Amino acid sequence: MTARVAVVGSCNIDLVARAAALPRPGETVLGSSFAAIVGGKGANQAIAAARAGARCAIVGAVGDDAHADAIRAALRDSGVDTRGLRTVAGPSGTALIVVDGAGENSIVVVPGANGALTTLSDTDRAIVDAADALLFQLEIPLGIVVAAAARSHGLRVLNAAPARPLPSDLLAAIDLLVVNDWEAAALAPAATGTDTLRALLDLVPRVALTLGAQGVRYADRDGVRLAVTAPNVTAVDTTAAGDTFTGVLATALAERRATLEALELACAAASLCVETVGASTSIPFRPAIDARHLSSYGAAG
Repeated sequence: MTARVAVVGSCNIDLVARAAALPRPGETVLGSSFAAIVGGKGANQAIAAARAGARCAIVGAVGDDAHADAIRAALRDSGVDTRGLRTVAGPSGTALIVVDGAGENSIVVVPGANGALTTLSDTDRAIVDAADALLFQLEIPLGIVVAAAARSHGLRVLNAAPARPLPSDLLAAIDLLVVNDWEAAALAPAATGTDTLRALLDLVPRVALTLGAQGVRYADRDGVRLAVTAPNVTAVDTTAAGDTFTGVLATALAERRATLEALELACAAASLCVETVGASTSIPFRPAIDARHLSSYGAAG
């Protein structure tokens, strides 16, 4: 089936510098390259879902600056429906990213137009209502996330990044939480090790804890526990890997695939993402995802 996925989230221009090492506080380092690439967690996840085969629409905002056209074009070129992408006065969102020689990154996000995304329009409501799966992140005001999650009839997936504590009314409206170790610690600061998933399940019904090159651990309140190891690859840039994972996971679950297969597909997609430099430019298409899934995990059961 063709899944209908909606993303309520941020759209940015990523200003990406590459250097041998990430600068320490007060340190200046020489870079080897610079590029301006469309990104933002919302845009990345929408592109990931669309390239994975979903009918995807985004609810977001861009500014009235020169970056807005590039953001719209990148989304449309990937097949994302941009009817819900509004234009507001001021600059588009910007992310300042430094990537080191091992592919690790350091990111500062300036929300810009994303901060104006506070209410749902009639078009936005229609997009949310039609979605089999709805994706959120935390680079936009929480009010619109809560409003969209509360009215959605589909699978509601929250990638709780950037890390921060969340209100109970938002957590109550979420079906699946996708977090890494840092984000998990912000939501369950007292939990450690194997207690982390248990603590997060006190907040939401299903949790996918991403572990970078180690893969993902999954748990739900029905007692299901799964662990998927990531394919062994050489990473050159981890930017957008988590967004790729989340967009593909939501798409696969909206396609009614088994949870284990959905997690494997998401890990396969993320492993392809880290092999290429950039955010949206590194997100793979479904044929490549399926090929990596087959080579890494075998045929679907």
